Amino acid sequence: MIKEKYFEFDKNINQTIVKNIRKYRKMKGYTQEQLALMAEISYDFMRKIETGKSGFSVQTLYQLSVVLETSVDTLMKER
Repeated sequence: MIKEKYFEFDKNINQTIVKNIRKYRKMKGYTQEQLALMAEISYDFMRKIETGKSGFSVQTLYQLSVVLETSVDTLMKER
């Protein structure tokens, strides 16, 4: 069996996403509370996402990307 490595995976993808959410939120000048309201999630959940104390669904990630006017792909990229 041949094992080839086709992709380099980000082993810290959750940290990357959280860092990018925070970065784009600040670029837009939004508070966590404002972003939560616009993304239709609770402020407490938004706070937990940004502190890495809660996981999140693909749907939540998509909602945040729409509000932040970026793509899910961009939020997942290490910069």
